[in-house]
Amino acid sequence: MRLSDYTDYTLRVLMYCAANRDRLVTIAEIAHGHQISKNHLMKIVNDLARQGVLETTRGRGGGLRLLKAPAAIRVGDVLRSAETDFRLVECFDASTDTCTLTPTCRLRGVLGNALRAYFAELDAVTLDDITGSGARRESAGAAATNPVTVTSMLKDPLPRRPREPGPDRP
Repeated sequence: MRLSDYTDYTLRVLMYCAANRDRLVTIAEIAHGHQISKNHLMKIVNDLARQGVLETTRGRGGGLRLLKAPAAIRVGDVLRSAETDFRLVECFDASTDTCTLTPTCRLRGVLGNALRAYFAELDAVTLDDITGSGARRESAGAAATNPVTVTSMLKDPLPRRPREPGPDRP
């Protein structure tokens, strides 16, 4: 699963605002800092303002700031509001399901459990946790001293099962 650019930018806006709570920040400032289109950010900021997460002030000296404390903004809630579709497979939506395996397939249950676990982990983390402005938290599955990085994901993205010996393998 990959998050959309929209969700990525939404998280960046919120993180930037959380890191700069002492002042108003501007869309131009965020756009320049992250090399993102101002027009794209305006749509995101409008959505966040409509949801009651950001306060926006127009005009000279205007800008935006968080309306809620970073500790009150759960990452899972942000993802749910920014992403449009969490149907991992066709059978997650009964109205469009045409898969002939649905009556006997157990994959839907496995993927549904995985999605619930994904959101349980994200719901346990707040904007405060990911910006480092509050006390460090450790998730049930990852220690703060051993963060997941792109490099570590490329080296070993998933745990592997040991190979079984076979005719062509010792």
